[in-house]
Order: sequence, then structure tokens, then C-alpha cells
Amino acid sequence: MNSAKHTVLALAATTAFVLPTMSNASSMWHAANSEAGVAYYPQHFKSTTRAQVSAETAAARNDGTLDQLNAQYQLNEPVPVKGAGPGKSRKQVIADLNSETAEERRARMNLLSGS
Repeated sequence: MNSAKHTVLALAATTAFVLPTMSNASSMWHAANSEAGVAYYPQHFKSTTRAQVSAETAAARNDGTLDQLNAQYQLNEPVPVKGAGPGKSRKQVIADLNSETAEERRARMNLLSGS
């Protein structure tokens, strides 16, 4: 019982310290290991007006994107890419892999390995 109590307290303390830093992802200021303590990333913050957001919402509602996104959100499905077109056949994928250059293969393998 005592270890369960300590585990719950440790989890609560960790959550209390981690949650505020997670909210920084949508702002232009992020914590940094520097003298200032923060770093400025203006590309992480997009300033739009209320009219622009309303226009984008109306456009999404008119072309059906908004309904589709709401349905997928409720089903926890990934959002499709607009204009992705038809996929490739197995033969086309194999032909593409066989025809790639050494540099392209190295880049693909680095991407897949995460290095």
C-alpha cells in the first residue's frame, strides 16, 4: 500500500511539471538550456485574424471538408491528404525501388532508421 501511495504521488508530481511544458508547443517561446532560459521560434506561431478563420471555416464547410474531419475525429482515423490521387501498384513500387540511385536509397534508409 505504501509503495502504491508513493507511485501515485510521483506520477502526480511528474504530471504537474510536464504538462506546463507541453503547452509550449503552440507558442513561439520554448524553454531552452541557455542563460535566457527561453528560445524564440516565430515560425511556430501563425497569426490569423478572426475574419480569416471564419472564412477558412466557411470554405471547409462548403466543400465538405469540415464534416469529413469531424467524422474522422470521432472515429479516431487519420486525416486524408487532399489530392493524393490513386496509389501505386505493387509492381510500380518495386520498379521505383529498383530504379532509385544510391544516394536516394541511402536517404530512404536513413529516414526509415531514424538517424
